Amino acid sequence: QVQLVESGGGLVQAGGSLRLSCAASGRTFSTYAMGWFRQAPGKEREFVAALNWISGSTSYADSVKGRFTISRDNAENTLYLQMNSLKPEDTAVYYCARQLRTGWGTRRLADFGSWGQGTQVTVSS
Repeated sequence: QVQLVESGGGLVQAGGSLRLSCAASGRTFSTYAMGWFRQAPGKEREFVAALNWISGSTSYADSVKGRFTISRDNAENTLYLQMNSLKPEDTAVYYCARQLRTGWGTRRLADFGSWGQGTQVTVSS
């Protein structure tokens, strides 16, 4: 079992920055990839970014490309999401998750598990 705990959310003005963290514990040695997703009020949960734990490859949704950066600290078993140039439409609860099986490039929610509890990000205009 892998447990994930997100932190770092908050209220920020448009154009500002936040750094989210996702601390992993448990059976993390078998991790293939991890990702960030978000869910805005009244909307479905959507893919934001993913990182291949083996190769270091990254993948981003078009809506955040160039503004968000996903990274990791292997020693601390922590996943990060640096969010710059935030927009009001980035307001959502952000979740991290672990990809359940190999196969780089998936963005389907069903391919991820061990969801954290989420952290709220609110961007004011």
